[in-house]
Amino acid sequence: MTGTSPRRKTGGRQAQIGLADIEREGLRLGLADLTVNGVAGALGVTPAALYRHVDGKFGLESVVGEAILAELHIIDDPADDLNAHLLSFALQLHTFIVDRPGLAAYLQTLFPRGASGLRLQREAVEALGRRGYGAAGAVMLSGTVASLAINLSAAEERHRPYHDGPHQRELEKVYALLASDEVLAPVHAELPAISSGDYFLMVMTACIRGLTTAAPPGRPVIETLTDLGLTD
Repeated sequence: MTGTSPRRKTGGRQAQIGLADIEREGLRLGLADLTVNGVAGALGVTPAALYRHVDGKFGLESVVGEAILAELHIIDDPADDLNAHLLSFALQLHTFIVDRPGLAAYLQTLFPRGASGLRLQREAVEALGRRGYGAAGAVMLSGTVASLAINLSAAEERHRPYHDGPHQRELEKVYALLASDEVLAPVHAELPAISSGDYFLMVMTACIRGLTTAAPPGRPVIETLTDLGLTD
């Protein structure tokens, strides 16, 4: 919807808000802190005024989330082979998500929700099409890689307060608990410390290798899915 709705009267005149105002204040608040009341308060209107433009919290999230995704443009290097392309896709997605709190949860809820999500999915299919995949295989492969990247990014966002924020003492308790176990303590002492970025890279690399082995270009999707455990 593109109409305007009244703000509270100021100086005898009735100010107006539109969808662009809602989007602007929603972006300022960010998805992690987004509420109908918060946006309404920032605009100086009642929450009811927002409902003329958005369908509650879900609709508000969609407006803001699609505006954020409009900024995401995955770079596809023609020189990248299949595995390199998918890993680059995952890394670019990860970097974009972790810099925008709340975006991972938005993507996990439903996708796509609007034009920006459709564009990203279409571009992912086109990039794999240039590497020999039909549309169905490209959707399956890119969607699986994207889902894993999003879920790992969401986990990193949840864990961040325990590594870099106010709950570091809780993490120290976990380390102390492991150190007290006679079986696990020497194992964890032997393992190298791995950053969240390195962990993401390792997991995505392993999964992409497995996916592209099971689903090479030209293999029918149903054959791949059956091979991976689909029964009916």
